Amino acid sequence: MIVGVPKEIKKDEYRIALAPAAAEALTAAGHSVLIQKGAGQGAGIEDHAYTDVGAKIVPGADALWRRSEMIVKVKEPLRPEFDKMREGQIIFTFLPLAAAKPLARALMRKRVQAVAFETVRTANGALPLLQPMSEIADRMAVQEGARFLEKPWAGAASCSPERLAFPGETS
Repeated sequence: MIVGVPKEIKKDEYRIALAPAAAEALTAAGHSVLIQKGAGQGAGIEDHAYTDVGAKIVPGADALWRRSEMIVKVKEPLRPEFDKMREGQIIFTFLPLAAAKPLARALMRKRVQAVAFETVRTANGALPLLQPMSEIADRMAVQEGARFLEKPWAGAASCSPERLAFPGETS
């Protein structure tokens, strides 16, 4: 199978769906792995880390999507990617379809085989692809909450007690 990993285009998304070790495992199993040029850069992974393990670098997204039988992404396909999908292609990524009706319609219209990371279960019912993301979110929750308490975000330092109260609640 030809597995393609495009550069994520969602704002502030710097992850890449396959680490070099995963690309190496796929190539060792006889698959071809295509990585879009610079796709790992945001995560601190240079192209040579992929070519060193047998993956091939593809200059642009269009060629990568066209040549790949399966696309592996971190985030769901966005509107600019809808036209790149084709019938029979496998898309393996997080798929928040309840909140993304245009994406759900595009997947159906293109007749792709979509597999959501968040639905993959082990024999004992564990969610191995969702668990690490949940652990990261747990750790980041406090940091993100604290960031919104900073003055540039009109946080607690710049708020009066009245602004901190929930609607209908008095301080």
